[in-house]
Amino acid sequence: MRMKAVSKLIVVAAIFLISFSSNGSSELLKFHHPIDGDGALQFLVVGDWGRKGQYNQTQVASQMGRIGEELGIDFVVSTGDNFYTDGLTGVDDVNFLESFTNIYTAPSLQKPWFTVLGNHDYRGDVLAQLSPSLRTTDNRWLCFRSFIIDSGDIEIFFVDTSPFVKSYVTSTKDQYDWRGITPLHEYTTNLLKDLDSALKKSKAIWKIVIGHHTLRSVGHHGDTKELVDLFLPILRDNNVDFYINGHDHNLQRITDGKSEMEFLTSGGGSKAWRGDIKEIEEGEEQLKFLYDGQGFMSVQITPLETQFVFYDVNGAILHQWTKYKTEATSYVV
Repeated sequence: MRMKAVSKLIVVAAIFLISFSSNGSSELLKFHHPIDGDGALQFLVVGDWGRKGQYNQTQVASQMGRIGEELGIDFVVSTGDNFYTDGLTGVDDVNFLESFTNIYTAPSLQKPWFTVLGNHDYRGDVLAQLSPSLRTTDNRWLCFRSFIIDSGDIEIFFVDTSPFVKSYVTSTKDQYDWRGITPLHEYTTNLLKDLDSALKKSKAIWKIVIGHHTLRSVGHHGDTKELVDLFLPILRDNNVDFYINGHDHNLQRITDGKSEMEFLTSGGGSKAWRGDIKEIEEGEEQLKFLYDGQGFMSVQITPLETQFVFYDVNGAILHQWTKYKTEATSYVV
């Protein structure tokens, strides 16, 4: 067993909180992550990666390690689809080692990995990915259905999106593991209420929501209708700054037409280059950037500004921008 340099406090908190979670909870799990003395939070975002190093997963991981060291990251965020093609078969599945532990080996990546579930993860033993037992193999692994990272001026809300997608619920082709969250209607209704309540209670300057599925996308999957109908009004109403997802295997930046929110896709952790690009509806959102290939994203946040950078498989900078915030307004350069 190879243990990682992860804060014991976070791991203990995770074990404690997960033991008290339930379908009917009125409050999302919350982790308090301290900010450095300079008031900054740095992390990487990668999604749709777990392919035992294939499809350039190893190369992306290598560049993540390099950028992670340059930035001195606090943690890594995974936007889901962590293990292909059908999740894990159990807590002893070697895919966990072959797609995660043995791939992300750089010293800078030996930090907490805050992880949500994707649709491919739900096609395996989903309880295995959620099990604290995996942390005895690699204690970086922090996977929960929905939870919050609270860093004071910055709050990140992780949301379980797969149970909202009707085609998964009715699928006769693929089997999905809904254990622990049935009846699904009750689960999704409570989750929407919990998210809305948590966002309303938040005093953070920056509010970021992370889920696996797209809200706005010009990639292969396009918009996720259920999230547009159910999530988008909540995010707009609560002045969320960024929604970050995976699912489409590319890198995207789209701005909202009815709020200051931006939709960011970081799903280029391995297999990519689908090539089927959709048109965006004119007059609503604006497509600011699209890279139909492999890569990842870095995020650096202070109370006054947030800087994003998209990188390709070789670590080259593809697109970068900064959003500034004052007491009165926010603006982008």
